[in-house]
Amino acid sequence: MSSDAYAQPRTVETNVPARLDRLPWSRWHWLVVLALGSVWILDGLEVTIVGSIAGVLGDKQTLGLTPDQIGQAGSIYIIGAVLGALIFGYLTDRFGRKKLFLITLGVYLIATTGTAFTNSFETFAIARFFTGFGIGGEYAAINSAIDELIPARVRGWVALAINGSFWIGTAVGAAASIYLLNPAHFAIDTGWRIGFGIGATLAVGILLVRQFVPESPRWLMTHGRADDAEKVVSDIERTVGHSTGDRLDQPDDTIEVEQRDSIGFGPIIKAVFGEYWRRSILGFMLMMSQAFFYNAIFFTYALVLTDFYKVDATKVGWYLLPFALGNFLGPLLLGRLFDVVGRKIMISSTYILSGVLLALTGYLFTQDAISANQQTALWSVIFFFASAGASAAYLTVSETFPMETRAMAIAFFYACATGAGGIIGPWLFGTMIGSGDRDQLYIGYLIGAGLMILGGLTEIVLGVNAEQESLEDVADPLTEAG
Repeated sequence: MSSDAYAQPRTVETNVPARLDRLPWSRWHWLVVLALGSVWILDGLEVTIVGSIAGVLGDKQTLGLTPDQIGQAGSIYIIGAVLGALIFGYLTDRFGRKKLFLITLGVYLIATTGTAFTNSFETFAIARFFTGFGIGGEYAAINSAIDELIPARVRGWVALAINGSFWIGTAVGAAASIYLLNPAHFAIDTGWRIGFGIGATLAVGILLVRQFVPESPRWLMTHGRADDAEKVVSDIERTVGHSTGDRLDQPDDTIEVEQRDSIGFGPIIKAVFGEYWRRSILGFMLMMSQAFFYNAIFFTYALVLTDFYKVDATKVGWYLLPFALGNFLGPLLLGRLFDVVGRKIMISSTYILSGVLLALTGYLFTQDAISANQQTALWSVIFFFASAGASAAYLTVSETFPMETRAMAIAFFYACATGAGGIIGPWLFGTMIGSGDRDQLYIGYLIGAGLMILGGLTEIVLGVNAEQESLEDVADPLTEAG
């Protein structure tokens, strides 16, 4: 980036962050949650559809995929998500939140539609790559926009609940698979294709709703568009005031920022690996451990049921429903505690507890001491806690870095951590399941458990007390004057 980007920046004093943080909860905030948070529903739907149909895709009447190929397809999806996060993350910080969260959803829509028309492992893998590419871009654009629009006092609960909505998509995918994979309703090579059409249909509706979500005023005020930021905030205040009937007093807190058209990589790298290096280690550990924990287990859960418990592939959805419920209820019910009790104690305890419980449950699995129903019940309890912790990992990398680097920080840590934990996990577990050896699979469970415990310990040492704090107080903007 040329040094011209920093020539003679204009310093302005603004109260935009304080005005956004003091807003009462309203219908407008629910619109933001619905329009932006729905990306996790789509991701949950995608992952579950693939997980539920894993057994069907191995049938010679469909794509005839081997367990290794199904695991590889899961890894390819993650690779796409990693690259999408990096590319779109940079573009989100450069060109704004709104432009990118419309583009990334469009990429997803085209790719998931294409998945339904694949006829070989190669075309299936390509379609999965670009589906992940769009979803990865969504993570960066959406997380940054949500945190910048939601009041500080409820940011933790809202962020966790939205990330937990992944499991609404999981439940929809599981329920749909029960019907779609039933040969009484559809031919074996037809039902799974219709499943991907569900995601495309939802994406069209979400795309329409997102038109009404404004650009982040925080992004506008740091990119030379103070007048636009003022207009957007004023429009939001009128909408909120009209719907709640509350009188909105002007806050006294202001911040001075040096407005720039763009932020180069130099200040970003200096912030992430210099001043905030401890937070970088924390973000990587939290993201990497939960990525391995989730992707390794969930991408191959259907194979565990069909190969070890001999569950009919068409019935896998019934087992995913309670699993999804536990994952959704965790962030929803525990989320408020992350704002009240605090980030450090809640993140560390959910990580460590879920790791210990997975190790114990994995041992029972190796001893063939539990049934498929009992395995599902135990994992539902484990992931009740793990889901809250994993959702808080995304919140951590979003709220603890300067606003100018927010989307790129999310993308960077998502990419690095998911690359380390998410790409290897599905492939490794797919190979272990293919061996038919429970003891080998238990080694994978122990790795996942150990990483979660390590993530929890890292939070104890390096965690940030960001609860109910303005984003600008948690991390000073790079453009802050003085």
